[in-house]
Amino acid sequence: MNGKFFLDTNIFVYSFDSGSVAKARSATQLIERALTARSGVTSYQVVQEFFNVALKRFDQPMTRDQAEQYLSSVFRPLLTVNSSQALFAEALRVFGKHRFSWYDSLIVASALQAQCNVLYSEDLQHGQKIGNLLIENPFL
Repeated sequence: MNGKFFLDTNIFVYSFDSGSVAKARSATQLIERALTARSGVTSYQVVQEFFNVALKRFDQPMTRDQAEQYLSSVFRPLLTVNSSQALFAEALRVFGKHRFSWYDSLIVASALQAQCNVLYSEDLQHGQKIGNLLIENPFL
């Protein structure tokens, strides 16, 4: 067991949610653990989805400077899965077998490609196993 874990977009978004203190605390703790233990992983898709929300939909949207700082300090060390033919092929296999949405299939494929043991996400079924990957909702 390698101890690597994947963080889905909602983890990063909730870390900024002042309306849900408990979720913000849990999300922030996961991100801090990912960075300090160097065991957290995320993908290009998560970065894209996060900035789409952070720059437009946060109560106080991030400025460009804040986004660049977050990219450098948080995403740069965690971003290990990028777009590739192999990733898309794995996502298609996940899609065909589990009937997730295309974007959820990409997230699962990214976690599998990075050889993570756990995928933290609020969007998938808590406790489901896909190969060696366990899906956990950290907000339950």
